[in-house]
Amino acid sequence: MKKKVYICAPLGGDVEGNLQRAKRYTEYALRCGTAPVVPHFYALCLDDHDPKEREIGRTAGLSLLWFCDEMWIFGDEVTEGMKAEIRFCKNLNIRTRIMREQEIEKMIGGKKP
Repeated sequence: MKKKVYICAPLGGDVEGNLQRAKRYTEYALRCGTAPVVPHFYALCLDDHDPKEREIGRTAGLSLLWFCDEMWIFGDEVTEGMKAEIRFCKNLNIRTRIMREQEIEKMIGGKKP
């Protein structure tokens, strides 16, 4: 069975750009042989700018952490939403790893969008 990794990366603000980066991070995780868990894709059917809908997506994503083996942290910044996910993960004793752009480029090439 493949290791399930939770993709932790920025979403708010530049939602379109961050979704493109989430796709890249997902490809990287897939090529590493894992089964990525990507709550970012909830933003495709929910409005991240609407606080109620953002909260629906946020809590749904957190509920998925219970099933994950690790959390991989991506991006140049750690947002407040990411901090909450990381705290929750640590409370569940789930291993976290910071993923560097250099590692991603080696695996799948190119630069981040």
